[in-house]
Amino acid sequence: MSTTPRGALSLTATLLTASVALYMALVAFGNITDFGTNQEFVRHVLAMDTTFEDDDLMWRAITNEGVQDAAYVAIIVWETAAALVLAYGTWLWARRDLPRARRFSTYGLLMTMLLFGAGFIAVGGEWFAMWQSEDWNGLDAATRVFVLSGVVLLVNHLPGARGDRAEAA
Repeated sequence: MSTTPRGALSLTATLLTASVALYMALVAFGNITDFGTNQEFVRHVLAMDTTFEDDDLMWRAITNEGVQDAAYVAIIVWETAAALVLAYGTWLWARRDLPRARRFSTYGLLMTMLLFGAGFIAVGGEWFAMWQSEDWNGLDAATRVFVLSGVVLLVNHLPGARGDRAEAA
């Protein structure tokens, strides 16, 4: 009995990496073309103005709009860079350059996971207490993207997707 053929795993890695690349490109594009919507989101999260406003936490709030906007621009730059790295990884998968495809896909997926895991879940969710806000809470969306990217990362590192022998007796 054999496991999934290498070609199917490479195709899976290609299409899943392409899906995350597309998602990140659309997120970055949306943030660039509709700058104000998520700018408000970032400002409210950093200002902590819709949290419980506990005095023990409010010292963490960043209310300077220049700093808030710089953080938002940094997020957009990171999203754009991740999308480009993932698109390049997808192109390498399609060319069957498996070692480089895996390496660049890993970089892009880790960039995505760092943004959504460390940035939005840890820093936004915990440090800035985003979980306390009913209106400006992006934890569910961040968790979905973090998990999706993690699954794609795992698929990219399956033995057959790396070009290793995927057949067993």
